[in-house]
Amino acid sequence: MAKTFDIVVPDLGDFDNVEVIEVLVAAGDSVEREDGLITVETDKAAMDIPSPEHGKIEDISVSVGDTVSSGDVIGHLTIQVTDTVVIAPAFKHEPTGDTTVLSVPARPAGEPQRTGRVQTLVVPDLGDFDDVEVIEVHISMGDQIQVEDALVTLETDKAAMDVPAIVGGRIESVLVKVGDKVSEGASLAIIEALVGGTPTTAASSAEEPETALDTPPAVDAKPQVETPTVVAAKPQVESPPDALPPINEAGFARAHASPSIRKLARELGVDLAQVKGSGAKNRIRADDVKAFVKAILTGKAGAPAGGALPKVPSVDFAKFGEIELQPMTRIQKIAGPRLQASWINLPHVTQHDQADITELEEKRQTLKGPARERGISLTPLAFIMKACVAALAEYPKVNSSLADDGKNLVYKKYCHLGFAADTEQGLMVPVIRDADKMDVYELAEQLATLSAAARDGKLKADQMQGATFTISSLGGIGGTAFTPIVNAPEVAILGVSRSAMQPVWNGSKFRARLMLPLSLSYDHRVIDGAAAVRFTTFLGQALADVDGLLEGASR
Repeated sequence: MAKTFDIVVPDLGDFDNVEVIEVLVAAGDSVEREDGLITVETDKAAMDIPSPEHGKIEDISVSVGDTVSSGDVIGHLTIQVTDTVVIAPAFKHEPTGDTTVLSVPARPAGEPQRTGRVQTLVVPDLGDFDDVEVIEVHISMGDQIQVEDALVTLETDKAAMDVPAIVGGRIESVLVKVGDKVSEGASLAIIEALVGGTPTTAASSAEEPETALDTPPAVDAKPQVETPTVVAAKPQVESPPDALPPINEAGFARAHASPSIRKLARELGVDLAQVKGSGAKNRIRADDVKAFVKAILTGKAGAPAGGALPKVPSVDFAKFGEIELQPMTRIQKIAGPRLQASWINLPHVTQHDQADITELEEKRQTLKGPARERGISLTPLAFIMKACVAALAEYPKVNSSLADDGKNLVYKKYCHLGFAADTEQGLMVPVIRDADKMDVYELAEQLATLSAAARDGKLKADQMQGATFTISSLGGIGGTAFTPIVNAPEVAILGVSRSAMQPVWNGSKFRARLMLPLSLSYDHRVIDGAAAVRFTTFLGQALADVDGLLEGASR
């Protein structure tokens, strides 16, 4: 069933008679919720008037140069939602006695009884993430679902997660598809809630009309097994002759462009500071952005100096012998670009050092058995974390981040430690929050719990966010030293290799000591060499003082 509504200008605050500087849609265009319809400009800023729902534009009644105010009708939008229509707040309509839902036709005999109440299922709180990609849609129009059934699967740059239903019922319309980008509060589907068969569902739907999802999303990070393919010829992959330049955020912010054009530029990776505007007062228009991209990719214009890295040679490996292609895991695909961005943008330096952990290991061996009886695996990493907490308190700059303006440091009054966990899907980094408030035994318990969740693919999004310092321990595998990549926006990361017995001169003779290799990589914009070596020296002293690390331990 289709229904056409007036589209009205939302509240513009203190502004009135605001000029229309761009019309972004035309009659017949299909739009999604929050898509820009027109752009208006006050004396302070330009802003887009968004579409209040998914649908088709019937007409737009304003033109460039017109002025509009709050409540003005600027066009008409038609919505298709099978046999129900949700009336969105931005639509202008006459009261019908039930301003939530229009009438619902009677159901055929045998179907479950329903409330007649239609709800919009939306994306819950995603923490620090925004514009998250939909990688799987689990529902279709007409599906019967229960509470906690998965609606869609979203993928952030750290994990995949299912968004569950908060009510059961019949799906009236699905509002997203694979590949869409959604944020907190975005509409996913329209559902008519059940009365019969699921009492708890009916009760919750009756009490919470038009409610956003507030259930924490469950993580579904199960590995996808794909069959290797034997290849006898070189895959045909064409790459563009030039790459787009990186975005200069300061220049991008100063560019004369509307919000919709800024969104388009972000999606295409275009630095608006490099684009010449053809609109009034040199305003950048959509055609200007597209022309810029086309010029770069066709080689008619080169990227600005320093804007692209030299290309890696493309080699036909198949001509040297038989090869096999195996797909990268999802975690590898996500982590790769982040690691590359960190390596390119941060000036990395690595300070190598050694810590004498002879007494620490002797003490740990005596405590390991009693701890195991309490269900605690007392690993060396728990002691290393405790020592890092002390070193970060002594040198708070290592626990800081560089502010976006590049002129200030953000000093954090909390200490959340990330640690690299090796899983079948790839490297994951769980985070122990408030590590500075825990003793060695509590840190060991958190390590075991989060490591198990990482291996099982059950880490939640908030369990991988907010780290202020990361530890990558390869000691259980081997190695003598390495250069870990800083996990931006952190400014340092500690690499730990395998400890080994070494002869150490004590001033009169050599003694066998258990030495632990430490590799501290740091952002040289924030930490200099002297500060780095002071940090590793302090860390070594803390590891040598095992009684100090155990001080205050409750077990």
